[in-house]
Amino acid sequence: MSTSALVAEKVWNDIESTHSVSDEQLSTLHFLFGKNLERAMTIVDQRGVKRMLGHPSGRSIFQVVSESKRKEEYLCFPQHYCACYSFFYDIVNRGEQLCCKHQLAARLASSLGTCIDVKMSDHDLALMLSHL
Repeated sequence: MSTSALVAEKVWNDIESTHSVSDEQLSTLHFLFGKNLERAMTIVDQRGVKRMLGHPSGRSIFQVVSESKRKEEYLCFPQHYCACYSFFYDIVNRGEQLCCKHQLAARLASSLGTCIDVKMSDHDLALMLSHL
């Protein structure tokens, strides 16, 4: 894991433990993620992050609204994967970013406890995941 990723993980853990974010933490995250953090904060402010919770397993995936006019929704695992184009182009192919704005929005909303929880059966969650 890169030094940047380790620093980001420490900041996320601190935010998760308090469910709040300080100016210093925001400054660190902004240094690491730049405009992607700003865009992620806009998504979170607009309540664009849903956590899809499977029952009874408790498994989950996030559904994050895009900023585009079409308001597409992308499924993502905040620390590992997003179905958006930017994830594959900027992160996987070019290695230019640590994560996309949708992953950041999901991580931020989850850490602050502001995501919308949507409960569904494990079967429905599996069907949703099968479309990735």
